[in-house]
Amino acid sequence: MGTNSMDTPAAEALRARIAAYALHAQRDSKEHTAPARAGFLARFTREVDPDGTLSEVERRRRAECALKAHMTRLSLASSKARARRSGGAHRG
Repeated sequence: MGTNSMDTPAAEALRARIAAYALHAQRDSKEHTAPARAGFLARFTREVDPDGTLSEVERRRRAECALKAHMTRLSLASSKARARRSGGAHRG
């Protein structure tokens, strides 16, 4: 970024938020992120059915569960990190 006094993490976050709002004011956010979401789900689809032997319905159900498990693990790790930063103890 440089040495500008506005190059703080908070200022960068605000600039990113402004850019996101501007983008979503012009485009449908679900449509804009659909390719990325499909690619991410494909990762879990390959994980749960690497040989392609499950039915499409079962493969999708399992992939969605694997995705939810992944996101929940990330949430737990984030919660633990916040607790460590705040000096509090994480329960769980």
